[in-house]
Parts: sequence; C-alpha cells; structure tokens
Amino acid sequence: MNNNMRELIDKFTKDLIDVLDIQIPININDITEIVVNLGGEICNCDLYEDRVEKVGDSFIIYVSDEQDEKRKNFTIAHELGHLFLHMGYLIDRELWEDNSNIIYRRLGASEMEYQANEFAASLLMPKNEYERVMLENIEGNKVKTENIAEYFNVSVETASNRGKILGFLEW
Repeated sequence: MNNNMRELIDKFTKDLIDVLDIQIPININDITEIVVNLGGEICNCDLYEDRVEKVGDSFIIYVSDEQDEKRKNFTIAHELGHLFLHMGYLIDRELWEDNSNIIYRRLGASEMEYQANEFAASLLMPKNEYERVMLENIEGNKVKTENIAEYFNVSVETASNRGKILGFLEW
C-alpha cells in the first residue's frame, strides 16, 4: 500500500472518530457499541470465518468467539474497514447498492486486506494519540510497546507495527 492511500485512510478514520465522537482507547465493549450505533450487529462464527456481510441496508460482522478480546477488537475494526472502504457503507450509496452479494473475509494478503488492516490500526491507534502514549512509555532508549498495546487494547505486535508504519519505531 502506498503512503497516499495510508494518509487517506488515516484522515478518514480521524474524521470518523470526530463525527461519531469515538473515545480513544476503544475496548471490545466500545467497538461493539460503535457497530450497533452504525446500524449493524456482531455475531459469533467459527474460527477463521471472520467476515462482514451486507444485510439489506444494514450489516453483520461475524467474529470467532475463540479469539481473545484484543484480537476481536482488531478484527471488528478490520471488518469496519471493509464496510466503509470497500462496501461504501454510509459514504457511497452506489457502491453500497452494488455490494448485494459480496462478503469480505479476513483472509489472504490482497490490497483490500492491507487497507482494512490500516483502517483498523488507524481507528484503534490514531497517530496523535499513539505518539502521546508512546512518549509516555519511553524508558532510556527503549519504548515499552507492551504498555502501548495494553492502552490501545491490541496485541504487542499490532502496536509495534503501527509505531513502525507511523515512523516512530524502527523496523
């Protein structure tokens, strides 16, 4: 994914956070409430069957109950990425109408998957908030990514990758 797309996704998630008055950090209860407030619902599914489906003018996000809460949090945010970026929910009526039988699953390594991952990371760990939390968690020349991950309710790997993509941490 190129930097222009990454910046567009970051801007979109920032605007979404502002418009929906989303409080950061987002935990599993918060993201569930966001989905409900957007008119959708969350249902359980089998492991590796995570997906988002259009249902009339609404949607269902299916998430495996076998994931821990941090993984579920990211998975739901990822599926919201597909919902907005690729299905056009609430932002592109024509695209939304064209998505009558398309299901987005959380598998593979396509450009759409990278974009949905970027959306999830940006929604759960907005750049400015990430930088603030990171600066509070520097000890000597080390960043305590486990504290950042705990704050944002994501895995250490997810928090570390976000910091690297933002240019705050080294690869």
